[in-house]
Amino acid sequence: MEEARPEKVAIVDEVRERLAGAEAVMVTEYRGLTVDALSELRGSLRPAGGSYKVYKNTLVRRAAEDKGDEFIELLVGPTALAFTETTPEGEPGDVVSVAKAIKDFAKGHPELIVKGGLFEGRFIDADGLNKLAEIEPREVLLAKLAGAMAAPMTQFAGLLQALPRDFAYGLKALIDQGGAPGAPADAPAAEEAPAEEAPAEEAPAEDAAADEATTEGDSAEEPAAEAAADAAPEEETPEADASDAESES
Repeated sequence: MEEARPEKVAIVDEVRERLAGAEAVMVTEYRGLTVDALSELRGSLRPAGGSYKVYKNTLVRRAAEDKGDEFIELLVGPTALAFTETTPEGEPGDVVSVAKAIKDFAKGHPELIVKGGLFEGRFIDADGLNKLAEIEPREVLLAKLAGAMAAPMTQFAGLLQALPRDFAYGLKALIDQGGAPGAPADAPAAEEAPAEEAPAEEAPAEDAAADEATTEGDSAEEPAAEAAADAAPEEETPEADASDAESES
C-alpha cells in the first residue's frame, strides 16, 4: 500500500480541522466559473467571516469520514467548500450573511450550484441553506431587539416625566379651589367624632359629684351625732348611788 505523501496528509488535517471548527460548511459546484468570478465570490464572503476554498474530493472524503454519508455523497464533480469562520476583525462569522452572499452571487452566476453542507455539525440540504439565507442578518435582528427593548424604557421615562407635571396641575387646582375637593362635606363628620366620646370624658365629673355628696353626708352626720350625745341622760354609776345613800342615813 502506497504511503500518503506529507502534503496530502497536511491537507487532510487542514480540512478536518476546518470542518470541526466552522459553524457552517457549504458544498458548492463551481463548474464554468472563471477565476475572476471565484475571486469576486471570495471577496463577498470575507466581510461576513466566510472563506471559499477548492480541495480535491478524495482528500475531503478522508477528512469527513465522521460527517456521515449524506455529506460525503455531495463530494462529486468540481467541488469547493465555503466555511463560516471568523471576520477579518477576529469576530465570529455570520452564517446567515455567508449563505445570503452565496445565494446572491448565484443569482448573477447560475454556474454556481449549492448542494448542501453542514450546520453546527449536522447535515443540511440545499433547501435548508436557501431558507437559512432568507433569515435577516444578525445586525438587523440585533437592531430590532434593541428597539424592542428600548420601547418600554422610553414609555417608562415618559411616565416619570408625566408624574411631576400631573402633580403640579393637581396642586394648582387645589390652590385655586381653596382646599381639597370634598373637605367641607367631610368636616362635620370629623367634628362629630369627639361628641360621641363625650360621655367617656364626663365620667370623672360624675365621680367628683359622688365624692362631694359623700363628703356632705359625712359632715351632716357629725352635728347630728353630737346633738344626740348631748341630749342623752348621763347614766349614774353604782358608786354614786351608794354615796348618796350613806349621806341620807
